[in-house]
This record gives sequence, C-alpha cells and structure tokens, in this order.
Amino acid sequence: MSLTNRQQRILWATIRHYIATAEPVGSKALASEYDLSVSPATIRACMGALEKGGLLYQPHTSAGRVPSDSGYRIYVDQLINPSETFERQIENLLADNLNWEEWGLEAILRDAAQMLATISGYIALITIPRTQTTRLRHLQLVQIEPKRVMLVVLTNSYETKSVLMKLPNSADDGAVDESIVERELQILSNFLNSKLRGRALCEIVTQDWSELDREFAQYADFLSSLLSELSQRLKAPASTPIMIRGVSEVLRQPEFSQLQQVQMLMHLLEEEQEQLSSVIFELPELQEFQPRVSVRIGSENPLEPMRICTLVSANYQQDEKPVGSVAILGPTRMIYENAIALVAASANYLTGALSQPA
Repeated sequence: MSLTNRQQRILWATIRHYIATAEPVGSKALASEYDLSVSPATIRACMGALEKGGLLYQPHTSAGRVPSDSGYRIYVDQLINPSETFERQIENLLADNLNWEEWGLEAILRDAAQMLATISGYIALITIPRTQTTRLRHLQLVQIEPKRVMLVVLTNSYETKSVLMKLPNSADDGAVDESIVERELQILSNFLNSKLRGRALCEIVTQDWSELDREFAQYADFLSSLLSELSQRLKAPASTPIMIRGVSEVLRQPEFSQLQQVQMLMHLLEEEQEQLSSVIFELPELQEFQPRVSVRIGSENPLEPMRICTLVSANYQQDEKPVGSVAILGPTRMIYENAIALVAASANYLTGALSQPA
C-alpha cells in the first residue's frame, strides 16, 4: 500500500498512541494529542482507509483502531529512525558495567542480558558464541601432583577451560625435583603460547609435534593427547545455549493475559531452546547483504508461540565471522526505536570486545 504523507502521519500517531496506552485509538484522541492539523472527521476517514489497506483493524465494532502486523512493518521500515545517541549510551553502559578482566564469558553474557531486559522491559536473549570459531588467547601448564598436570586455557571469548592429565614418564623415573618440573612446565607453556596463540581451537588438535626441540621431545605424545582431549571438551553442543532474562517483567504486559499463550511461550523458552536458537542466530549466506538488525513482527515469526511477539535480533561477530546473536522478544506493541538501538548497540559492543587481539 502506497501511503500519502497524511496517511503516514496518522499511522505513525496511531501506533505511537497504542504503544503508550495499549488501548484502541480513536480519531478524537489523535486530534487532541498530536499536531496533525486536520479535523477528527478527516482523521477518522484516513484511519478507515488505513483499515481497508490492512494496516489497522478494529478489535470490536464500537472500538477505536489498533495496528496490524502490516501496520507495524511500515512503521518500522519507513516511519522511525533509531536513536544513535541512545545506541552510544547503551554501548558505554555495557563497557562501564561488564568486567572482562575478572569475569567468565557466561557471567558477562548473563549480566548483559539482565541489563538489556531491565532497560527494555522485554525478554533479552543472548546466544553463547559457537566454539568452532573460538581461538586460543593464553594457556598455562600447572603441576597439581608429582605426576599430574593441569592445562588451563583462556580463549579469545574469555572462556576458561581446563584438562587434567598424567605427565609422561621421564628417562629417569626416580625422584624428580619439583622445581625442575615447574621450570620445564613454564618453559613449555611459553613455547606453546608462542606456537598456538591466536589459532582456532578446532585446528590445534591437528598440530604436528614430531619436530619439537630435543629438550621437549618426550612431551610430543603427551601434547597430542592433551590437546585432543581439550578439543573434545570444547566441541560445540547440538544447540547454541541462550542466556534468557526478563521473562517475569514482560509477562505483565496485557498482550500476555491469555494463559494458553503464556504457557506456549514459556515452553518454547524453557524446553525448545534448540528451535529458538536457530531462529535467533541465523548464518546468512551473504552476510553483507543482510540488514544490520532483523525485526520479525508477529506472524512473520516462524514459531507459533512467538506470533504474538516481535523479535528484534542482530548477530555479533568474532574475527569478522558471526558467532552469536543478541535479541529482544516482546509484544508487537513495542517501543521499536529503542529496541532496535538497544540490540544494535549490544551486538556492536560484543563484536568489539570479542575481536580484541589475543
């Protein structure tokens, strides 16, 4: 439907009023609260035309109008501009409150999701980065017992993993000076960091250790076993885990007054995360041609429980590859400008944080 300037202004005002009040909108309310420079009768006629075009509808015969999914789509695509100032404020807020030096990755994403849920009043969802793209940032070999050593690995997504294994037998299997073992482990840790820092974990397991320096030759098989075990533990799960926050707040919205709808949505969030993650985190064939932020409104969502909602999502990247997604799920009666800016800012922030040099 091609809209005139007047129809655009009245559609914009109708949606703004409905978002604010959750009540069907009448022409008198628009005439008194918005500077539309036309009479209530003209507004009423215009709203009738928008209804015929499928952009508004009347929930009851005597009621005012409410936006349809198609009306929201035009509103999002043509009638609003997300605030760049608000976007910068969100990035600064995340940077000021998330501690990458001391917290693990899951704790950071959990707190980020809670912040987004609190700011928006909607459900915030952040998928954890997929591990096949994870790269090694630092590793350390630590002696635990005389013949046991722990490999501690820090990834470039600030996730920590560890593997506990037996040390290889030495030529002299008698009493070994612990200080000598610690010195060897430190030298070996430095050697491994120089060889492996910045490499993808999925590639490390294929490293050929047969050409190790003579002093480390006895560790060749040990290193192969150690990194193979680490690779197995870091394999990506069947589905991408999701940090979910803000459920209780959004369920207070009038759109979720029907028990059956709430039950379906809760089941999706709690029991069907594999389906949900495939919707939130999509890997487009041509990433550069995709919109920066995706907005799926009501019936545009592929999963039935989500069709009373809008999903606003954006991928975040690591090493210029999408590894996860930030999303907000709320009623279609959503403050779209803020939701889009919030998701864009969060994706930008995580991309920058995860792309720091190892």
